[in-house]
Amino acid sequence: MSEPIHVVCPHCAAVNRLSGAKIEDAPQCGQCKRPLFVGEPLELTAANFERHIARNDLPVVVDFWAPWCGPCRMMAPTFAQAARELEPRIRLAKLNTEQEQQLAARFNIRSIPTLAIFFQGREIARQSGALDLGTLKRWLQPHLYRP
Repeated sequence: MSEPIHVVCPHCAAVNRLSGAKIEDAPQCGQCKRPLFVGEPLELTAANFERHIARNDLPVVVDFWAPWCGPCRMMAPTFAQAARELEPRIRLAKLNTEQEQQLAARFNIRSIPTLAIFFQGREIARQSGALDLGTLKRWLQPHLYRP
């Protein structure tokens, strides 16, 4: 039996405790009863950022982007495909730097797109610039959750 882990619900932000071995079994939120993994990037805001970054025992990859950014828009389908392929071993999320300028400043985001991997509240890796799917998956591979 693997150690229990905490996973924040993408719908209601409740923190769920479940067996790490069961994350592949389509777990549901204990509070809202919706799926904990939906295979698409989670939209982060100032209101939910801390909870998803600090309370998840899964690595969380944040795509710092803006709607006016051409490379950001080009990479969006790749990032969504990575979410479909890599969840539930990692959570992928997006943060609009135009709407959340204070968070972008807090993390010293100087160019976009910038990807940052957070684990248990701390930033552990960062990559600037648009990536193709293969490069993105290779960069994320060492950080995937393994029960």
